Amino acid sequence: MAKFKNNFRCVILSPKNLIFESEVNSLYIIGDRTEYELLAYHYPLIGLVQKGDIIVDWKKKIPIQSGILRFFANECTILVEESEKTLAAAQKPTEQPAKH
Repeated sequence: MAKFKNNFRCVILSPKNLIFESEVNSLYIIGDRTEYELLAYHYPLIGLVQKGDIIVDWKKKIPIQSGILRFFANECTILVEESEKTLAAAQKPTEQPAKH
């Protein structure tokens, strides 16, 4: 029996920087007509991304001004216009170490 992986490659970039690149389980995006969640093996898609947060795996938020998204062959590429908070959010670790 074939095994399928439940993740896909995600690349978020701007004209100046690579903001995010990793294997992810899900992306939550505010599109031009609706909000949607992308999962592995989603139907091919091209769409606009509105101002707001791209939420990665329901854990990490990446704020953007706007962008365009392409999902094809289990890979998502998002070209974005950065907000002031984009790079700061992209560089934050996803989990904080526990304080003792």
